[in-house]
Amino acid sequence: MNPPFNLRREALKFAALALCARPFAALAQTPPAPIRLALIESMSGPFANTGEAVFRNLLWAVERVNARGGVKLPGVPGGARPLQLDRYDSKGQNEEALSALRAALDDGARIVLQGNSSATAAALVDAIDKNNERDPSRRAIFLNYAAVDPSLTNERCSFWHFRFDAHADMRMAALMDVVKDDATLKRVYLIGQDYSFGQAVLREARRQLGAQRPDVEIVGDELHPMGKVKDFAPYATKIIASGAQAVVTGNWGNDLTLLVKAAREAGFNGSFYTFYGNALGAPAAIGDAGIGRVVAVADWLPNVQTAQSEAFYRAFRARFPKPSDDYVHMRLQLMIEALVQAVERAGSVEAVPVARALEQADVSLYGQRGRMRAADHQFQQQLVVGVMDRQGRPGVQFDVEGSGYGFRVVKTIAPERAELPTSCKMKKP
Repeated sequence: MNPPFNLRREALKFAALALCARPFAALAQTPPAPIRLALIESMSGPFANTGEAVFRNLLWAVERVNARGGVKLPGVPGGARPLQLDRYDSKGQNEEALSALRAALDDGARIVLQGNSSATAAALVDAIDKNNERDPSRRAIFLNYAAVDPSLTNERCSFWHFRFDAHADMRMAALMDVVKDDATLKRVYLIGQDYSFGQAVLREARRQLGAQRPDVEIVGDELHPMGKVKDFAPYATKIIASGAQAVVTGNWGNDLTLLVKAAREAGFNGSFYTFYGNALGAPAAIGDAGIGRVVAVADWLPNVQTAQSEAFYRAFRARFPKPSDDYVHMRLQLMIEALVQAVERAGSVEAVPVARALEQADVSLYGQRGRMRAADHQFQQQLVVGVMDRQGRPGVQFDVEGSGYGFRVVKTIAPERAELPTSCKMKKP
């Protein structure tokens, strides 16, 4: 044999093998597909600030998971898949939210996140129930972080829906723990947004006031259009004329900020018992008039005085240092941690095994713990009640949104005390 010819043939053989190997090498280097999370929220319109605030919270949670390597799954190159957060604008409308849901499913998302507006949440629950029954190959799970109409984990409960916020009755019970101790309170005005959540808040306020403070007179009880009132001065005038010493409201977003601002400008000197008075412009709008008078209930507040809580808050502010971005909720972080825990336990991203694992979720972060109740998919966690005060006073290390006002924790309700019975009769696959 001719040696040069043999050398040429061997060289050609190795070159061919190298060419064949390139696609396999490229394939081995292809990053694993992300697990897509579809956030359906108001990113425009009167409640756009709430949607953007939620997005920042969830983005931070997703970044934390991806920074530690992602979600561990068997059979995945590198052993893990990253999370990807996609935003879909509901524009504050149910039909837009349903359209966003269809787009998210078409894009491959199987985890849906939403919270602001219980009416929208109810529409999404119904749509996801129908989708999952009609098309098992595109089943989705709905993680709810703020839609707190009690019916969503009672008569309207769904196997595919998981709520990570305390529902309205739980929040109201926490507020009433403070109301019952205020012996000077004799007259209360109830006001709320005219949709399922606002109606539920006022209904429960009437019930719990009757049970715990029958001596308190309800001097006003009304609902207003959601997201449409630009001037709350007429409502403030009625509140003052009623002789109310306090207002109880579940209002959120601009509907809360504009209400308390109008009441302050009209000269109302009473208290506000709120679900959401601790953020999104409300403290700045109220000003000094709110010191000792504005009460808010939450799953966590920045002035929970533990080293772990302080570290959590400082970490968020380091990521989002602008005062206007100062809106952080522990429950959204726990929600993402619960999802990661469930996917890793299931060893799959398929909806049924992930949902079954979520039913057993028990997660902790920065000293805060929460667990999912399998019977109705209602997350159980501690609640805290805070009273507005000036930053720097005892118990008020941190203010809100650079306003100079923060919330001093006056009551902590343990999970076992915050828990309420459920009427859920869930059908499970």
